[in-house]
Amino acid sequence: MWQKRGRIHHIDHYNDWMVSHACVPTALLLNEDVVRIYYAPRNSEGRSIPTYIDVSAKNPEEVLYIHDKPVLEPGELGTFDDGGIMPCSVVRLSETCIYLYYVGWNASVLVPYRNAIGLAISYDNGETFEKAFPGAIVERNRDEPFFTASPCVIKHNDQWIMWYASSTGFVISDGKPEPLYEIKYAHSTDGINWVRPNITCIPPAEKYQCTARPAVIIEDGKYKMWFTYRGSFDYRDGKESYRIGYAESEDGINWNRNDAQSGIEFSDSGWDSTMQTYPSVIVANNKKILFYNGNGFGKTGIGFAVWE
Repeated sequence: MWQKRGRIHHIDHYNDWMVSHACVPTALLLNEDVVRIYYAPRNSEGRSIPTYIDVSAKNPEEVLYIHDKPVLEPGELGTFDDGGIMPCSVVRLSETCIYLYYVGWNASVLVPYRNAIGLAISYDNGETFEKAFPGAIVERNRDEPFFTASPCVIKHNDQWIMWYASSTGFVISDGKPEPLYEIKYAHSTDGINWVRPNITCIPPAEKYQCTARPAVIIEDGKYKMWFTYRGSFDYRDGKESYRIGYAESEDGINWNRNDAQSGIEFSDSGWDSTMQTYPSVIVANNKKILFYNGNGFGKTGIGFAVWE
């Protein structure tokens, strides 16, 4: 079970561009002493712009450093990420080179937005990043016509593997379109050019359910995934709000879902009592650590739990 240790960071008008939220914690073990958590605060216009905090690897309740500058800026007007950026997954290639996979936000007309997946690269051990391309690396295509989002990428042996959310359409709720999506699979030889066989890994458990934001580790010869899921009609801190689910796989493609094994439930009160979402799981000092958002899609901040 995950033993919840509470909230460690939240944003409340920290500066002009860090006004609210601390969305989508994305953890990287920087060294044996430090975990760097990339996340996206929102500015006064509601745009998400990523930055990071450093916490102690031995005791993540101890915040060592709060970075007060963006690590990436929204894209040029008209590009896939001109409306905001959320970090999602980090892969270390060397002592200094790190790949950051992120979601770009782009306002739409008949639906609220469309997403796509971009890549940024750091050459200074994750302090600064530059976009690999002005365009997305995983975008909607002929088989996936709506949008793509929330990637988790790992490099296992010589193969790169991505699990990501792919929209399957929209449903009208209270007169407004709400997106539907499910977790799919892709693979690559270089982490840039992706083969997408249109395979669903975590389908909805019921009609109008959505699955997204996978966090995958390999342990005991198995792929283990924590992910987030919600309903479509009352999910903004309501009865269908985001929860954390769990699945296991022998090959990373075919998954056995068992949400009862996720190891975490809503708190009775407080910052994560109506929503738990956007999990990020790492292993530090031989312990599994889960970082996640609570109520309000990260409005109440980032907390963590330790597997015991």
